[in-house]
Amino acid sequence: MDFNFSEDQQQLRDAVRRWVSKAYTFERRNQTVAEGGFSRAAYTELAELGLTALAVPEAHGGLGQGPVDVMVAMEELGRGIVLEPLAQAVIASAVLSQYAPADVQARWLPKIASGEALLVLAHQERKARYRLDVCSATAAASGSGHVITAHKSLVPAGDQADAFLVPAQLNGQIALFLVERGASGIALRGYGTQDGGRAAELQCTATPATLLTQHGLTALTLAMDVANAALCAEAVGVMEQTLAITVDYMNQRKQFGVVIASFQALRHRVADMKMQLELARSMSYYASLKITAPAAERHLAVARARVQLGQAMRFVGQQAVQLHGGIGVTDEYIVSHYFKRLTQLEMTFGDSLHHLGEVSAGMQETAGVFA
Repeated sequence: MDFNFSEDQQQLRDAVRRWVSKAYTFERRNQTVAEGGFSRAAYTELAELGLTALAVPEAHGGLGQGPVDVMVAMEELGRGIVLEPLAQAVIASAVLSQYAPADVQARWLPKIASGEALLVLAHQERKARYRLDVCSATAAASGSGHVITAHKSLVPAGDQADAFLVPAQLNGQIALFLVERGASGIALRGYGTQDGGRAAELQCTATPATLLTQHGLTALTLAMDVANAALCAEAVGVMEQTLAITVDYMNQRKQFGVVIASFQALRHRVADMKMQLELARSMSYYASLKITAPAAERHLAVARARVQLGQAMRFVGQQAVQLHGGIGVTDEYIVSHYFKRLTQLEMTFGDSLHHLGEVSAGMQETAGVFA
């Protein structure tokens, strides 16, 4: 199998890396955190780079690129711990292009591609504990459409979004709906997250909604697999930069008159961080390459990747802080923000134990097929 990136993918990587290093500085990120954790201006810049259009089909004004291109972009955004949720554009593009009616695609996909509209997935409920089949939200027919009543938590940049993808129970099964921000019966409460980003509680009370598909659980599973593959790629970028910052610090910090990078015990710890990073990178590639596989194979591959990535994120983040000492947990120093991001990523879209359970269930199902 050829793991070399194409010339176009290399150019994409270079373009995103230049933007992160020159336009999305640590100072700008801190300003965004102080202003609430989301910058529409920065999101517009991502759109101008073509990143919001990556996964949108060409027929709807997008670039029609595949999962590997998304992976490349997410890695580079991870390097800069970019707060703006590009992954949500990728998720919405995948779900709408595969499950939405033609008129909904024609209306929303061009807006996603241009960055005019931010669509986010609002699926998490307080009692669900990462399970997609636990859904208390309800939907009912109303005239020629539907209305939903729901309370969704931890909606990424929810109070800044233009529309939401919301699962709800309809006729005894989970369906997926699109809810516009300006619809009646919507209440939003935004708040900052521990990594400096932004999320919201979404309350819908008899809110008009557009039915995307009655096979909501299938669509949600696709959304989660796409989301987790993007998360894996972002985490690789975060860990890569965390390691680079740590090595740079060790080459400057002196103890007993010599730089601590010369201490063999510490060099071994850095080598272990590098090993975990490379294991994570391999599994991130694996997850992205399996996104177009049949659903069961795709889901198992992504769950396996998340287990490995979860272990790597925890290890690299903790080692980086320990190797820095007390400065590693101060807000003024950059590595603490990378540590926070890794901590939050490990628990986003399912923590490591949840994905370990998904791997176990998938392997049992596979074993049953061949029994």
